[in-house]
Amino acid sequence: MLSALILVPIISAALVGFLPGIITAKHTRQATLAVTSGLFLWSVVLLLQFNAGDPNLQFQEYLPWIETLGLTYSLGVDGLSMPLLMLNSLLTVMALYSTDETIDRPRFYYSLILLLNAGVAGAFLAQNLLLFFLFYELELIPLYFLIAIWGGQRRGYAATKFLLYTAVSGALVLAAFLGLVFLSGSSSFSYIETQQLASLLPVGRQLLLLGAILVAFGIKIPLVPFHTWLPDAHVEASTPISMLLAGVLLKLGTYGLLRFGLELFPEAWTLAAPWLATWAVISVLYGAFSAISQRDMKKMVAFSSVAHMGYILLAAAAATPLSIVASVLQMVSHGLISALLFFLVGIVYKKTGSRDLDVLNGLFNRERGMPLIGSLMVLGVMASAGIPGMVGFIAEFLVFRGSFPVFPTQTILCMIGTGLTAVYFLILLDRAFFGRLSAKVISLPRVYWSERIPAIILAILIVILGVQPAWLVRLSETTTAAIVVSR
Repeated sequence: MLSALILVPIISAALVGFLPGIITAKHTRQATLAVTSGLFLWSVVLLLQFNAGDPNLQFQEYLPWIETLGLTYSLGVDGLSMPLLMLNSLLTVMALYSTDETIDRPRFYYSLILLLNAGVAGAFLAQNLLLFFLFYELELIPLYFLIAIWGGQRRGYAATKFLLYTAVSGALVLAAFLGLVFLSGSSSFSYIETQQLASLLPVGRQLLLLGAILVAFGIKIPLVPFHTWLPDAHVEASTPISMLLAGVLLKLGTYGLLRFGLELFPEAWTLAAPWLATWAVISVLYGAFSAISQRDMKKMVAFSSVAHMGYILLAAAAATPLSIVASVLQMVSHGLISALLFFLVGIVYKKTGSRDLDVLNGLFNRERGMPLIGSLMVLGVMASAGIPGMVGFIAEFLVFRGSFPVFPTQTILCMIGTGLTAVYFLILLDRAFFGRLSAKVISLPRVYWSERIPAIILAILIVILGVQPAWLVRLSETTTAAIVVSR
């Protein structure tokens, strides 16, 4: 059941990219949307059969592969990975739908999107350390090409910078996994076996391995000072790729921290936790102040991601039952909200030709502006700023509530970051959407309803999960509680 989420997009990518004959761009787009929509529906089927009360892995699959290396094809899903799996499937459909129908080299583009989807799904499902590494590296290749070929003017620079940073991340992940297996004396890279042996290692060795894990996934999240690749990648990437990058791919870093940091090295994690909480504060405040200083709407949202991903590190550092389930909720919340914001910024850029806050003004104009896009932008920034009734509020509230008993000072400082979120997004709204419509963009093309569909769907989900967050909490709380108890 799980292999379908990996093999179907890989096979489909091969067919789309290499099938002989001439396939029109329209038919390629329709076929890819059909495949990814089917994968999303299959994810829903898995969700409906998923037992949220069982903390153990479900729908497990196992096949021997290269036994001499300890590599097996071992898959499974639990309450930590199930929400992220759903997020990956949903946002892939949204990103494909928002792709320009006249995009150049459509067969190559759509095949890369399918490979990216498969790589992310495989990483969330892998229960073998080496298998996780393979999928973790697999998603790097298509994302590099998606930025380098279909990006903006400085796409080569941004893609190369992304590649170098994430290559270092992958090297550190592999080094940590090899070191863990070697030092623990494990006979394979099986996650369950290495988890049992990792806790028996001396604390000094645990801290060494945990350090490599923290830097590796800190680059991926990204946390300060490893964040510099992210704003460049977002600014140069196309709108659909920015949606996937912020909405899903960054979650590989936070997922890795919980799965391979907290779970594998609980004793070392406890010793490092105060430093991790302080690191979270630095990322939150630096990201927020950097966002305030931006004039490019897309760059502002990119730095906002740096800040909001810091909340997840704070919750993981506290490692209470409430904070860990809150970290999962924050991952989903950030995924939906950031995808919505990047999509709306993309619409503004497409219709006005600018993302510069010094150029844009008055886009709320009912007759010649984009009032519905402006309304959805208000909803998105309110959710990001933690306004009650939206998923951003409950996610951040639970992060702070779960972390405060352990790290009160760091939690209060991170709460300041929430206030700063309101500051920089109010600057965005005031300059771009309120006031008199700028003479430089006074004749705007019409925004069709078909172009608004992804934003409307994401906005509805943000409100539904904000009003009824218990659905998501129940999905993860048993697994996250088991993670805490195992410490």
